[in-house]
Formats: sequence, C-alpha cells, structure tokens
Amino acid sequence: MKLHHATILIVFTLFLFGCSQSASRLSQPTVSSDAGAAAIQKYDGNKDGAISADELASSPGLKIALSRIDTNKDGKITAEEISSRIDQWRASRLALSSMNVRLRLDGRPLQNATMTLVPEEFLGPAVKTASGTSDNMGYVNVCISPDPDENGVHLGFYRVTISKQDNGKETIPSRYNEKSELGIEVAHDLDTQNFGIDLRSQ
Repeated sequence: MKLHHATILIVFTLFLFGCSQSASRLSQPTVSSDAGAAAIQKYDGNKDGAISADELASSPGLKIALSRIDTNKDGKITAEEISSRIDQWRASRLALSSMNVRLRLDGRPLQNATMTLVPEEFLGPAVKTASGTSDNMGYVNVCISPDPDENGVHLGFYRVTISKQDNGKETIPSRYNEKSELGIEVAHDLDTQNFGIDLRSQ
C-alpha cells in the first residue's frame, strides 16, 4: 500500500527487542464511549454525518483502516462504523501489542531515527503515545514506556511520525513527521509485530 512514496509492508523477521506483549495480565485502556461521534465532529467537514475519502486525508490512522471500518463499502466512515471497529478491539481483550518495525530510507536501513505513534484524540486520553529509536539495522521497537505495564502499544488509530535530527535540523522529509501522511491501526487482528516502512528522500 503506497502512501506518497512510503510503503508499509510485512517483513518476515523474528527480531524482537525490548518491547514484549504482556496483555495476558493487563486491562485494556478505556476508549471513550463517544469516540465515533467525536471523530465525526472533528473530521466531517461538510457535515453530512460521515467522513469521506477526501476528509480522511486529515486522519492517516483512519484512512489506512478504511477497508476494515467501512463495512457497507460506500467509501465513507460513520460514527457507528468507527464504534463497531472499536468494539472489536474490546472483544479481543488485548491490552498491548508488541511492535517491531524496520525503517529504511531510499532502500537503506534508517539508523537513529525516532518513530512515534500519536493516537487519535477522539479515542480519549487512556490511549497513549508510543515511540522508539531505530538501531544500526533500522529496527525499532515501539513502546509506551519500558515499564512492564506499558511495554507495548495500545490498540488504536495512530498518526505515525518518523524523525531524525542532525545538529537540530530535520533530515527526513516533512511528509513523514511535521506533516506526516503515515498512519497505522494497531489491532488484535493485524500483524504489527514485524513489518517495514520504506521512506523516500525525494
């Protein structure tokens, strides 16, 4: 799936560093009960009661999950469809998902870059931001924190930012950070433990 020169793909690797899934003894974060309605209020620019394909550009996390949320396949997302997807997360009873990502820039491992998952505000404050820094092979484990109760990523819709600073100057194009077009859904039925993101400098 291409997102303006960025390709998110499954990478069949077994490298897991740092973050580990510990959902068996943890409770899920409480997602706001009116999350669907809040999403419509935020992104439904023409006030027709749904978020259209054009409006989804403002929410990369929802945009990348369109095929899973849009159950009637009309190309739009309603509050009810968003709530239904969130209900599927709840039914899984999964609290955290481990995330191991390989970052590449122009086909080469992207070292010492910070990857951050910023949750959609409409999910509520319980779904937390997660981040990690890539190693010399480009692998990054994304965690809320090293604490055993936060050593992973909450289920949710996220905007993804990837940043690498050199003497205070950003070296990665703004479409991957300040104006990020990257999004991800973390869910019980998706493989977010081993995948790659390919970036392009041009």
